[in-house]
Amino acid sequence: MGGMGGPSIILIIIVALLIFGPGKLPEMGKVAGNTLREFKNATKGLADDSEEHKKEDKQNQR
Repeated sequence: MGGMGGPSIILIIIVALLIFGPGKLPEMGKVAGNTLREFKNATKGLADDSEEHKKEDKQNQR
């Protein structure tokens, strides 16, 4: 319950088209994609650092 289904996404796209216009929408999508990619890369880096820290702790305990 409360999930975003197909009709909700279509409604959001229609509202975005009305507010920003069809010319600005692709640019906004590109910016959103770049932002999401940067966020994923940053969180992946944090997870990798955490794994390395755990391995170092295990080696130091031996």
